Amino acid sequence: MARHVAVLAFPFATHAGLLLGLLRRLASATPNITFSFFSTAKSNASTFSVPTPENIKAYDVPDGVPDGYVFAGRPQEDIDLFLKVAPENFRTGVEKAEEEIGKRVSCVVADAFLWFSGDIAEEKGVSWVPVWTSAACSLSVHVYTDLIRQTVGLEGVVGREDEILDFIPGFSALRLSDLPSGIISGNLESPFAVMLHKMGQSVQSATALAINSFDELEPSIMKDVKAKFRYALNIGPFNLTSPPPSSNVADDHGCIPWLDNHKARSVAYIGFGTVATPPPQELKAMAEVLEANKIPFLWSLKDSSTSHLPDGFMKRTNEYGKIVPWAPQVQVLAHDSIGVFINHCGWNSVLESIAAGVPIIGRPFFGDHHLNGWMVENVWKIGTRIKGGVFTKLATVKALELVLFREEGKKMKARVDNLKELALEAVGPNGISTRNFTTLLNVITQ
Repeated sequence: MARHVAVLAFPFATHAGLLLGLLRRLASATPNITFSFFSTAKSNASTFSVPTPENIKAYDVPDGVPDGYVFAGRPQEDIDLFLKVAPENFRTGVEKAEEEIGKRVSCVVADAFLWFSGDIAEEKGVSWVPVWTSAACSLSVHVYTDLIRQTVGLEGVVGREDEILDFIPGFSALRLSDLPSGIISGNLESPFAVMLHKMGQSVQSATALAINSFDELEPSIMKDVKAKFRYALNIGPFNLTSPPPSSNVADDHGCIPWLDNHKARSVAYIGFGTVATPPPQELKAMAEVLEANKIPFLWSLKDSSTSHLPDGFMKRTNEYGKIVPWAPQVQVLAHDSIGVFINHCGWNSVLESIAAGVPIIGRPFFGDHHLNGWMVENVWKIGTRIKGGVFTKLATVKALELVLFREEGKKMKARVDNLKELALEAVGPNGISTRNFTTLLNVITQ
């Protein structure tokens, strides 16, 4: 029977791109299967800007923004509008694709955020494969949300930030304030928080769960996760198994030749991804520290943010510093002159640091950033977070000193190099992530 797999994307941040990267890999391995990929028109225009296997067909679903709607500037306003109508819009989209392609859907693959994709699969009597694009640790805390709420209460974290939780299976310990917002803090009734709660409650009924990580990174957490699922499959890191097309683009701003002129492990690379940018006073504090200590730096900073730097900073530091609006991050991190990656602890950045063997200085913002930062600093010990959670001159100096010049920094480098080797092993020809991908293929094609 000719098979048709529906793939439902969460069209915000890097989610759709990560899912499409995995899908390219699946589609290349199964050329006889048709994959219909559903996301918003804006998301599809951006993710399908590069060649894609012919057996993947893109379908636009409405973004939920009413005609003439004026955004009020609320956090996650676009996500909230999308989620309100997403279940119905995806259902309609899948039916349209079935009609157009002439094949009923035989499996539903979806970003795990879209918990209702399990209902769609159940209605159609087919297998459901959610994809978790982050770490197993962040998935786990969402699965245990009800236990956490019952044990800790719903009073939030104010005044209890440093309280340690030691009852979540697989975690040795975790600080209360490092839990993602929406579990016990923030607006628990927001569409985004409700989505994550429902995802945590429903995801265990999946036929198989695919995770963007590798077994050796979170062994105790994965042991617990595997006990809860029919198949819990680490098939990453995605940046090694299905790297985004952008990882191989031209170095338009001459970052690599510039790095060639610097000593090994001497340069601080600074980049905060596509969504998070430190506020002006933090950018200024970081710049002042880099200048005062003459630390070589390569800084990926949007043009709109350079006005927040001290007057004359770029001119005064041009002998040892370089600011670019965009950097080829994978190639930059692979360069042996990079001694530290200063980032927001987004999961993609953490995995790219590990794959390059570069220690981290983390400044988390939202979502899973704080939890990833906890793991970086306290579990894997491959970096440090900025003390107090914001870039001040004192906190920035101390973090840079620790990673670049102290003995502990050398130990961080050794640990991250070890994780790099384990990651490369996992995605190798006989590695566990490669074997798990074969299992995933079998689930999707059976």
